[in-house]
Amino acid sequence: MNKPALYLSAASTISHQPTFRNPGFSAALAPVEASSALISPDYKAYIDAGLLRRMSKILRMSVACARDCIEQAGTGQPDAIVVGTGLGCLQDTEKFLNTSLTVEGLLPPTSFIQSTHNTMAGQISLSLGNHGYNMTHTQNTLSFEHALLDAAMLLREGDRNVLVGAADEHIDILEDIVAQLAFEASAPLTSAASFFVLSVENQGDAKAVLADVYTVGGTKYGQEDIDAFLDRNGLQAGDIDLALYAGTPVQGAALNVDYLSLAGVYPTGSAFALHYAMDLLGTNSEVRNVLICNGLRKSNLGLTLLKAVEA
Repeated sequence: MNKPALYLSAASTISHQPTFRNPGFSAALAPVEASSALISPDYKAYIDAGLLRRMSKILRMSVACARDCIEQAGTGQPDAIVVGTGLGCLQDTEKFLNTSLTVEGLLPPTSFIQSTHNTMAGQISLSLGNHGYNMTHTQNTLSFEHALLDAAMLLREGDRNVLVGAADEHIDILEDIVAQLAFEASAPLTSAASFFVLSVENQGDAKAVLADVYTVGGTKYGQEDIDAFLDRNGLQAGDIDLALYAGTPVQGAALNVDYLSLAGVYPTGSAFALHYAMDLLGTNSEVRNVLICNGLRKSNLGLTLLKAVEA
């Protein structure tokens, strides 16, 4: 992703932590525990009760966060909606497959329709009455980073404001197949959704600058890849005030924090890290450069560089 930088003006996260509509949450988070549960807001404030009954957990989280984000930004309709998800709508997928095993004849279509990965972006579009570009990216643990890259390209091609986010949900069967997921983490599996408004201009309300995003998949990575990424942005590891990492810490950074210990484990956990970084940049003037290093899988590397907004 090439400069000029882009501005993050709003963020909203529903997770196992008190993140939703809670500015300053980054200062008071404790490691997430296996017994923790999703902290859900009053969804009726964001979703019509008739629609709410038919929505799975991931759809409720996504639509509520998206609407909250748009409300915070005050920019009206976004020019585009871009969503990343690693595993998609698991609850509806499981429901449809179970129904196919137990029901003879024609199956109710609702669970199948709502089981596809792009359901979240579609439901957000319907909820907002948005008719713009609508895209879902699913690249395993790099899904959110690819959504950010897509949003950045749209903005540099003429869009002004893009709603970009990510969501994944936990269902019980994941506990049985966690080894096959090959995640480099010991924290508990969780659910979450995070959405952001990314803009080409700072209207005076920007929380952070999105300076660069980089991904590489299907190969082992090392510190040299991180150093090369920082070098192309005129930085060294020692310039990073905070590295939020999954997998392996960033050598040379002033402070390393394992964001999975706070977010729990899900394929798009780097979106939680982005909101955490935004919140910290907005409340701690000593933090100027934040690097999110997503190494949740050994074969995938996602790097996101955030900077403080200059006065």
